[in-house]
Amino acid sequence: MNLELLKATALLRAFGLAKIPMILYLSPSVVEASDSRIEVRIPLTYRSRNHLKSMYFGSLAVGADCACGLLAMRHIQKRSKTKISLVFKDFSAQFLKRPEDDVHFSCEMGPEIAELVEKTVTSGERCNLPLRVTATVPTRLGTEPVAQFVLTLSLKLQS
Repeated sequence: MNLELLKATALLRAFGLAKIPMILYLSPSVVEASDSRIEVRIPLTYRSRNHLKSMYFGSLAVGADCACGLLAMRHIQKRSKTKISLVFKDFSAQFLKRPEDDVHFSCEMGPEIAELVEKTVTSGERCNLPLRVTATVPTRLGTEPVAQFVLTLSLKLQS
């Protein structure tokens, strides 16, 4: 793991410690990070699994949140002088297969998020964008999705 990914993982966990303890509790790590794509891994442990020994749907929701939230925060931070609040307006999920190992969550909508940030800054209005996240279990199923999520990102300038 390179230094940038270690730093991104540390920042994600620090955010979890300070703001959303459930994130820290699940020990996510950043596997890939660029302006266009983020991939986050949540390990399958006693903290994240259900009674069937597959990943609990609440843990899957946290992974989806982390993937697109981290990508959005990356683009917001590029506009360091602009304070923008980030919230998810809604959430939908399709569970396709049982995730029976560590789950990787990827969001590949970086360019669309960058446009949304610019639109929010120029318009001064709240702006929304549905973000797609795909969950996979590479060790067992390769790139075949185990779940797909849509979270609507809502951005607004802070007053």
